[in-house]
Amino acid sequence: MSDGSGRDESTATDRIWTVPNLLSALRLAGVPLFLYWVLHAPYHDGWAIWLLIAAGASDYFDGKIARKYGQFSRLGQLLDPAADRLYILATLLALVARDGLPLWWALALIGRDVVLAGTIPVLKRAGYGPLPVHFLGKAATFNLLYAFPMLLAALPGRDDVLSTVFRPLGWAFATWGSALYIWAGVLYLVQVRQLTKGERAR
Repeated sequence: MSDGSGRDESTATDRIWTVPNLLSALRLAGVPLFLYWVLHAPYHDGWAIWLLIAAGASDYFDGKIARKYGQFSRLGQLLDPAADRLYILATLLALVARDGLPLWWALALIGRDVVLAGTIPVLKRAGYGPLPVHFLGKAATFNLLYAFPMLLAALPGRDDVLSTVFRPLGWAFATWGSALYIWAGVLYLVQVRQLTKGERAR
């Protein structure tokens, strides 16, 4: 079990070839394809949406497999959140470019990740690796990965039945997910402060 300090030595191993790592690597490989489909005219939004759905499903299953079969690894601790953040970044860029999301909203979420990235050298100096993903952060990511396909399906100018249904649902998930995402970032900063403060007090 993780002690919440980033030193998850009791369960994480140095294994590379695990099913969760393979799923995370496939998710990462899909990011440029997603961007091509959604940003390069003629657009292939349907394929991009299905890729997002598959990425969200694999994010769920790689964690489930890791827990069930004890396939936690240090590589997985890096790959899994990296894939999540890259999909969030890629989808935010796509939505802003296609007028599906305000720029300020995207900048708030991207800014959160930029700030958290700045804690990595701080943790390293204190003898810690990246902290484990908080449950709240996972919940936020799931909400956003639910929201993004709906927002892509309901881009401005579309007035079909699917868009009419998905538009309010997409904004609801995006609002809730964004709030959780920011709050999880705040909790992460608090945890970093507590850890580094404890190290300085020794």
